[in-house]
Amino acid sequence: MWITLLTAVAESALDQLLNKEPDLALQLAPTQHKTLAITLTDLGLCCALHYVGEQQGKPHCFVYGNYQDKADCHITTTLSTLGEISDPSQLTRLIREEKLDLEGDLQLAQSYSKAFSGLDIDWAEHLSRHLGDAPAQLLVERCKAATQRGGSHLKTLQRTFTQLCQDELKVAVHPLEVRQFKSHTRQLAQQLAALEQRINALSEL
Repeated sequence: MWITLLTAVAESALDQLLNKEPDLALQLAPTQHKTLAITLTDLGLCCALHYVGEQQGKPHCFVYGNYQDKADCHITTTLSTLGEISDPSQLTRLIREEKLDLEGDLQLAQSYSKAFSGLDIDWAEHLSRHLGDAPAQLLVERCKAATQRGGSHLKTLQRTFTQLCQDELKVAVHPLEVRQFKSHTRQLAQQLAALEQRINALSEL
């Protein structure tokens, strides 16, 4: 239930961004009709983004929760690593350090990352239409200050929530377990390939 509510709010907020920031729609144009899925292993959650371009004269992006279908690009990572994906140059480093697993179209992930990392919303301008210039600027400055103060608290909350899900509630998989599972899967695939080669060689005798 809460996932449905969360994805509905996220989809509505994303549509508002697309309508207020035309540059975002231009940046997302290469991703049109392609699906980017993101699995957060520590939360056991898989969601997806699907930008469809304009519908009824307005750009629209679907947000799915509990996504289980095939995606053009599928990113598997943790909540704590998710913030680093906003920098496109960090994707290859995160993959190399095994903090992130990516299957499918790397350019699709980079396009989304570039689009949102380059987003520079002038909130004061948007709010000034409703509040006036001075109150809007003051509100934005106060919000920025509160955001900076809350940044460290958010990181602490993320770590606490992740540990709670992994260690206490046992509802999430630890990243180490995910890496071990991937390693065992690769080894099994190699062993099966070697066995298949031996069977093929014996059948030719």
